[in-house]
Amino acid sequence: MKNSATLRYLFALFLYGTIGFFLHFVKYSSEFVVLGRSVLGSLFIFLVLSLKKEKIDLDAIKRNLKTLLISGFALGFNWVFLFAGYRYGIAISSLCNYMAPIIVVVISILVYKQKISKPQVLFIIMAFVGMLLLIGVIGGDLKGDIRCVIYGLLAALGFVILVLCNKRLTDIKPLEKTLVQLLASAVIVLPYVILNDGFPKEFDLTSTLIVLVLGILHTGVAYICYFSSIDVLPAQSIAILGYLEPVLNFVIGALVLREELGVSSIVGAVLILIASVGNEISGTNE
Repeated sequence: MKNSATLRYLFALFLYGTIGFFLHFVKYSSEFVVLGRSVLGSLFIFLVLSLKKEKIDLDAIKRNLKTLLISGFALGFNWVFLFAGYRYGIAISSLCNYMAPIIVVVISILVYKQKISKPQVLFIIMAFVGMLLLIGVIGGDLKGDIRCVIYGLLAALGFVILVLCNKRLTDIKPLEKTLVQLLASAVIVLPYVILNDGFPKEFDLTSTLIVLVLGILHTGVAYICYFSSIDVLPAQSIAILGYLEPVLNFVIGALVLREELGVSSIVGAVLILIASVGNEISGTNE
C-alpha cells in the first residue's frame, strides 16, 4: 500500500516538475495557459468524482467559500507568474518559488507568534543567503534574465497565500477543495486574460495539445495521484520527496534547456534546497 502511494506521489511530482519544460514549447500567453489548466483540471476532477459517484459536500464548500475563493485567486496568481517566469528561466524561477515555505515560517513567527527552533533560524538564514546568491546580489554571477527572479518571487507570494488559506480550511475533502480552487482560479484569471488581451490571435496545434496535456495530465491526474498518496505516506516522506520537483526543474533548466547559471547561482540553489528540506524535516519532527 505504502509502495503504491509512493509511486503515485513520485509520479505527481514528476508531472509537476516537467511543466516548465512543456511550457517552453507553448506560444500562448501564460495567463491563457493558466486558464486552460484550471478549466480542464477542474472538469477532469469533477468527471472522476462523478464516475466514482462521490457526493460533493456542498455544506462544507459553503462553510469555507470565502477562504476557497481567496485561495483560488492565490493559486491563479502563483501559476500566472510562475509560468511567466519559466519563459525566462525554469531553474531560477522554480527555486525562487520554493522560497515560499521559508516565507510561511517567517510569517508564522511575526504574525502568529509561533515559536522557532534554533535549526529553523539557521535554515531561514541559509535560505536568505541562498536567495542573494541565486539572484546575483552576492557574487554578481546571475547569467539568466532577472525577470525569472521577479516572477518567481511573485509566484512564491501567491503560494504563501495559498498555504495560509489552506491552513484555515476545515472539514472539506482534498479533491473537493481542489475542484473549487481550480474553478475559482479560472473565474478570477478570465478577466485578466480578457483585459490583458491574452487570448491567442491564432491557434497553434502543438501549443493547444500541450495545454490539453497540462490541464488533464499535469493537473487533473497529478492532483488525484498527489492527494491519494499523501493520505498514506508519513509527513516526513512527503516533505523530503516533495523537493524532487524543484530539483527536477533545476536539472531540466540547466542541462536540458541549457539555461546559463553561474557558480554562485548554483551554490545559492543548493542552499535554498537544503534549507527548505531541513525546515520541513524539523517541522515534521516537532
